Amino acid sequence: MYQIAHTSADVVIVGTGVAGLYAALNIPSDQSVIMVTKKLAKESDSYLAQGGICVLKNQEDYESYFEDTMKAGHYKNNPESVKQMILSSQDIIEDLVSYGVDFERENGAFVYTREAAHSEARILFHKDITGKEITEKLLERVREKENIRIFENTVMVDILEKNNACHGIVVLKDKRVQIDEHGILTSPMAIFARHTILASGGVGGLFRDSTNFDHLTADALAIAIRHQIKLKDIDYIQIHPTTFYSTKPGRRFLISESVRGEGATLLNRQNERFVDELLPRDQLTNKIVEQMQKDQMPYVWLNMSNIPQEDITGHFPNIYAYCLEEGYDVTKESIPVVPAQHYFMGGIEVTRQSKTSLEQLYAVGETSCNGVHGANRLASNSLLESMVFAKLAAHDIADATVETHALDSLQALDQDEFRFSNEVIEVLYGDIGYEEFEENNKKMILDEIERMGKEREE
Repeated sequence: MYQIAHTSADVVIVGTGVAGLYAALNIPSDQSVIMVTKKLAKESDSYLAQGGICVLKNQEDYESYFEDTMKAGHYKNNPESVKQMILSSQDIIEDLVSYGVDFERENGAFVYTREAAHSEARILFHKDITGKEITEKLLERVREKENIRIFENTVMVDILEKNNACHGIVVLKDKRVQIDEHGILTSPMAIFARHTILASGGVGGLFRDSTNFDHLTADALAIAIRHQIKLKDIDYIQIHPTTFYSTKPGRRFLISESVRGEGATLLNRQNERFVDELLPRDQLTNKIVEQMQKDQMPYVWLNMSNIPQEDITGHFPNIYAYCLEEGYDVTKESIPVVPAQHYFMGGIEVTRQSKTSLEQLYAVGETSCNGVHGANRLASNSLLESMVFAKLAAHDIADATVETHALDSLQALDQDEFRFSNEVIEVLYGDIGYEEFEENNKKMILDEIERMGKEREE
């Protein structure tokens, strides 16, 4: 036995991107919710999303939207999950508008844009910062709820598993063991809960070049591997074709697919167009890499001269401003772009209600794999998919009848009672630092991704 701080809630949610926030908003107000996030609440990849969110405009669009999603995913998608996402899209948009999200309109009607591999314009947007607009409004609504608490700078290191069910999580505050001025251990801390939702994002922190925040290191996957929770398609990792080329360290700046949807072209070293810019992301990435090799250049050029200047500054003000800071005026000259890791189609395997293979444990957003995206995600489906299945998870929790376990009355955790790995015990005791623990997790996840990829090839 060892002493550990503890608290409890009806539901604990790991992550404050759109999936976690929307799930929290759909938990009944008479249930207590604790949300934990590794950094500040707004530091999620959802916040970075530029292009927009797809919606079924009308019933006549259903077949083409369904086919576009399936084709982009190389027909590796789960058709029922795709259907669920598309048919739920209008309800999601209604919710977002009720929360105050401001989508582009003209004479009161929604304005739609088009991105790569879409046969129709069906994407709602807010300038080129749609993710920021949605995430900020969801976070504002969450902060208004009396039943929801947010713990920032709090990292999950394990779940509390007993009798093949999840009873909450174990966290570290500021990534270290802490004792307060009274000599009481305050970190690590156990958060006991009847239901746990993992919404901790993707795998970008595992890669050198990524559009993701580098603190998104697939912590939930490491825990799933240790607890033998089923994973699915974790070798399906998407590369975005166009990020701003830079030799500076850190996150790569995304040049939205909407730019190409509005008419931007890709040029080789001789300033010649060499590809259909609206190919699916994986196909376009391959074409760009091939051209870079032919040109013996570390990038290709993206030219926006086909887009009116007022549309560039109006629809893409964030991209315009960033490129200016980097010394490029996109209204007058081409910019260098290069592919980089962007999205994770695989994850913890879940049902259509977002249930994992462990009782009382759910996974939503990029952490999960419900089969919507198949082997390659269609542009602007990520925000929609995250919220559709987060809402389903919340509703399943609301309908569940789980006996109350008086675990929050414990003053100590017995490592024989709950399943803790040796690595977790070492970090809880402070025998190893969190940084070493995280590096060990990264290696374990990358090894598992490689193993699954080799199995698929065989």
